[in-house]
Amino acid sequence: MSSSHLALFSLHGKIAAVSGGTRGIGKAMAIALAEAGADIALLQRDVANTEVRDEIRALGRKCEVLHLDIADHESCTKAIPAVLETMGDIDILINNAGIQKRHKSVDFPDEDFNTVLQCNLKSVWTLSQAAGRHMVQKRSGKIINTASLLSFQGGINVPAYAAAKGAVATVIKALSNEWASQGVNVNGIAPGYIDTDMNSALMQDQTRYRQLLERIPQGRFGTPEDFKGAVVYLASNASNYVNGEILVVDGGWMGR
Repeated sequence: MSSSHLALFSLHGKIAAVSGGTRGIGKAMAIALAEAGADIALLQRDVANTEVRDEIRALGRKCEVLHLDIADHESCTKAIPAVLETMGDIDILINNAGIQKRHKSVDFPDEDFNTVLQCNLKSVWTLSQAAGRHMVQKRSGKIINTASLLSFQGGINVPAYAAAKGAVATVIKALSNEWASQGVNVNGIAPGYIDTDMNSALMQDQTRYRQLLERIPQGRFGTPEDFKGAVVYLASNASNYVNGEILVVDGGWMGR
């Protein structure tokens, strides 16, 4: 690949804020953005956890840890102003943090349903709106929201998560309709079945795990590292004419 093509994917001089970056997919995304040249604000509940911050600093990039509790609306409203104050700007927002609650639909507790919607949908909206205000004003920015296969499918025993992720997919399109002409790209990444803590219960169910593997054309669960290229693409100039899309990273699941 020529140097001019590589430059399309460079994030040097950019500042990215990443939620849910302490482990799994979010950690891989944060490190990938730093490897591409971005400085990183890690938005996380446990500010004492500096493992990923230290990894990013070892790459020669600036990285700061800022508090965000996606279950707390007030905390969500403070996150982007804190990024701007600490980092001086924001060019890229990765909304990756989320939770999962599993119950049969007939027994799903209202409290859990509301918590899942706050963490997986309302927090995404709050952070996107705040970042979008800044990005629209400067007519430049990239917002990437983590969607899900359940943005397209219903799942089993996860009605709240399916509701939230379905709405995230539509919010992506709604924001892109308004902001694409303002220089702000809003897109999503939909993970398939990935070897992370969120899917540990599925992977421990040997029957269900075997059934899922048989359904995935690539024949394996994904890994967090499978998202590095996808996030750099959507965060970089390589995707400047991509708006309102959801890039599915699923080993072929949605093609079946």
